[in-house]
Amino acid sequence: MPDTRLWPLSLAAATTVTALGAGIAPLRRALHAREGGLRPSAFPGGPEDIWVGQVPGVEAVELPPEFAGFACRNNRLAEMALRSDGFAEAVAAAAARHGPDRVAVVLGTSTAGIEETEQAYRQRDAAGALPASFNYAGSHDLQSLPAYVRARLGLRGPAFAISTACTSGARSMLEAAALIASGVADAVVAGGVDSLCRLTLHGFTALELLSRGGPTRPCAADRDGISIGEAAGLVLLMRPEDGPPGAPLLLGAGASSDGHHMSSPHPEGLGAVSAMRAALAAAGLTPGEVDYVNLHGTGTRANDAMEDRAVHHLFGDGTPCSSTKGWTGHALGASGAVEAVIAMVCLEDGLVPGCLGVSMPDPEFRSAVATANAVRPLRRVASNSFGFGGSNCCLVIGRAA
Repeated sequence: MPDTRLWPLSLAAATTVTALGAGIAPLRRALHAREGGLRPSAFPGGPEDIWVGQVPGVEAVELPPEFAGFACRNNRLAEMALRSDGFAEAVAAAAARHGPDRVAVVLGTSTAGIEETEQAYRQRDAAGALPASFNYAGSHDLQSLPAYVRARLGLRGPAFAISTACTSGARSMLEAAALIASGVADAVVAGGVDSLCRLTLHGFTALELLSRGGPTRPCAADRDGISIGEAAGLVLLMRPEDGPPGAPLLLGAGASSDGHHMSSPHPEGLGAVSAMRAALAAAGLTPGEVDYVNLHGTGTRANDAMEDRAVHHLFGDGTPCSSTKGWTGHALGASGAVEAVIAMVCLEDGLVPGCLGVSMPDPEFRSAVATANAVRPLRRVASNSFGFGGSNCCLVIGRAA
């Protein structure tokens, strides 16, 4: 009889690339040292007077020659992740054990390779035609990311993209769980990758959602908006008995869609509460059994206030919570995956990372927002992701009982 359990799943391998550098090590160092990766933007053609989380060295990354048709900023970020933390080797071991057709790829993204199209548009000829070298399917198309990762890793299982705005990276893990529970796959490469582009930077500027003149400061009383970042976050999910002994577990996940507004969250956080409740139910936990909540915490006035209400509704004022976007920026479709990796670091190190650059949280907030780092035993961490269109997702990551 097939094993149809959704949860838990082993986080058998993980890696991330952020503005702090490639791999988990620079992320871990920065979290402990309270040193963020946001800098004044020098992104060509972007708005002035904003700060961004730009990954150093991504422009110089070259894909293997046989995959040159996939060349774009987004896939270069993915390549950096594949080269870090022994991730590609862990996937190769899973493929050798289960067969390459039994390892799937599910990756979230929102911008994909749009930046490549922006460059091509600037290189149009006198008749308005794009350059012959431009490859839409290999760059701009959402499917470019999972197609590249699948080909690069030599896999033959299902591969598809998730694009649910800022929940994409987290939502990919729910889809991965379904593939394993249904017997379609024995292991799944999940996560998200999103890269800086002019469309995103100017779009959020037009919405008046970007922090001006300084890095984002989620949960601060005078917070004034988002700092956009770029990042990759990848995990290898499989059944616990197939994963390495002692590996952290994805204990459960929950999602909802409240559809309150295209770009504004429900003011009382009803969809957020629903997603968090579903994640706790999937993990078989009560709110009191969660030791830390990694907030979506974008730094906008509406989002942070909504999330405070939602978190307080479930967790009260006894469970510490904070946003880590002051370190990485808001990496959009990659943020949920990156913050899942951060949750793993927090579990391993017993770390509650207080909001960066915030001396005191908004006095109207009622949840237990941390503004300084604290070291304490952690068994379970909840990580929230919310997106445009009312998409909500929560992951619960912990240790085996």
